[in-house]
Amino acid sequence: MSPVTQPSLTPQPSARARIFGRSSYPEYLRVASILRKETVGGALLLAATVVALVLANTPAAPFYFALRDFEVGYEPWHLSLSLGTWAADGLLAIFFFLAGLELKREFVAGELRVVSRAVVPVAAAVGGVIIPALVFVAINLGGGAGALRGWAIPTATDIAFAVAVLAVIGSHLPSALRIFLLTLAVVDDLLAIVIIALFYSADIQVVPLLLAVLPLALYAFLAHRYSKFFVARAFAAWLILLPLGAMTWALVHGSGIHATVAGVLLGFAVPVLARGRDGGTGDGAGLAESFEHRFRPLSAGVAVPIFAFFSAGVAIGGGQGLVDALTDPVALGIMAALVLGKPVGVLLATWLVTKTTRASLDPDLAWVDIVGVAVLAGVGFTVSLLISELAFGHGSAEDDHAKVAILTGSLLAALLATGLLRARNRHYRRIQEKENTDADLDGVPDVFLPEPGREAPAG
Repeated sequence: MSPVTQPSLTPQPSARARIFGRSSYPEYLRVASILRKETVGGALLLAATVVALVLANTPAAPFYFALRDFEVGYEPWHLSLSLGTWAADGLLAIFFFLAGLELKREFVAGELRVVSRAVVPVAAAVGGVIIPALVFVAINLGGGAGALRGWAIPTATDIAFAVAVLAVIGSHLPSALRIFLLTLAVVDDLLAIVIIALFYSADIQVVPLLLAVLPLALYAFLAHRYSKFFVARAFAAWLILLPLGAMTWALVHGSGIHATVAGVLLGFAVPVLARGRDGGTGDGAGLAESFEHRFRPLSAGVAVPIFAFFSAGVAIGGGQGLVDALTDPVALGIMAALVLGKPVGVLLATWLVTKTTRASLDPDLAWVDIVGVAVLAGVGFTVSLLISELAFGHGSAEDDHAKVAILTGSLLAALLATGLLRARNRHYRRIQEKENTDADLDGVPDVFLPEPGREAPAG
């Protein structure tokens, strides 16, 4: 008679959850495509910034500032605005529209739809907002309420600028960290627009704000009801949805709330999933994905570089002017918040998630990799420049000093991240080789998770 195996009374260790694990292969391909486009956008952003700084600090300065301040538009609708304001309020609304599309897609069909995968980038984004704000406030407590208005300037990560840094240094950053950086930046953008709406809107007019609900509601209804039609016929979206979006933007602008908020609301109103004839979920790209393909080149290649051109041009005033700008407590607060506060906030939040959930890092990664990405998250630019203008007033001395600090702090963060990530490039190349290996020839590299809804292969 064979002996009966008794069940072990020794508790078996449970498998620990892992953070920064790989996503599905379709998500990997989607993010890779986005980052390629953002790399081009980042290069244009840097070029526009350099041109603006050169023009603002050479004999061409009068022409540059006259162009920036030239007003066009229809005054009875309160739309007679300078070109610089049109870039900040109008073109940047396209950037935030895209951010709204991305965020909604992440929550509906992307990384953020799974709580276990969403908790890390969301927590990191929140930490990356709170700690830099506290650092800025601590340095500027003695500067009065005027200086403290800039507390939100160092809270956002500029994904185009950050990705441009990765392209310049030739980093083979693993897909999990790239997705984390992109998701962190998208959540950052949402937090930034909430901050702008709550803290940088003044003299709110209720009637235009209520009227804005009408075109926004009609826009959302048509986008959902006829999403398949708009995907198939791009011209129809331009003819029908674009005027409704422009009306929503104009009314939000007239209400006193910053018009970029309208961009996010319009992005949220677009359906993510494709709809079949019966109204259920169908195959193919949804309207959000279709709009993302159409608008990303416009945002990264036109809207953001033009905004940077009109916003980054600061007359530094030579060596002494640079010293005066960088020794201003406002500037010191911004630089310290970007270079120190941002990575500390991202790291602290990530570490707390691992401790409270008893999770562990993916075996391919180490904490030094998270440090490198957290430092890279300190590259703030587009949204930081916008908040600086809202906080201190376009062209004020505080605004000029803040912009110098944004550029300097972002450059320092980029240099520090370069040193950290370049040192790990050999390891990253080995990970990249694994992510390109498809031994079973099924079209999906073997290390990736199966697509959602599919069973994982046995063994």
